[in-house]
Amino acid sequence: MENLSKYKEKLASAGLRATKQRLMVCKLLFGQKQTFHFNIEDISRLANKSFNKKISLATIYNTVNEFKKKGYLKEISLKGNKTFYDTNTKHHHHFYDEDMSQLMDIEDKNVSINYLPKIPNGKKIRSVEVLVKIEDIK
Repeated sequence: MENLSKYKEKLASAGLRATKQRLMVCKLLFGQKQTFHFNIEDISRLANKSFNKKISLATIYNTVNEFKKKGYLKEISLKGNKTFYDTNTKHHHHFYDEDMSQLMDIEDKNVSINYLPKIPNGKKIRSVEVLVKIEDIK
């Protein structure tokens, strides 16, 4: 039997009760060997495939949203209605493949920014993240 204590602790630290469904969501998000990008539908499909269980979209959305509020996930919004989440919460850059609807990391060493516009008064730069949209050559 797998030890679920680290997932229970993660849920508790996000202010969530450790239900079976939330534990499954937490394991899918944070039990991966490497960070990954996903949307709510991806997690729903992955839960069906991995656990042979259907988890309500509301449970997935609410759990992901609480993890995002706590800083465990980064939200990346594209095209106004397409939202991805990233388990790598550090500042970093992405490719977005519009044909595959897939987000991929770009290593920081592969991006160089030589100029930034003047910052509005009373503001400071918190981070700079580059999103490069790509598509198939037609």
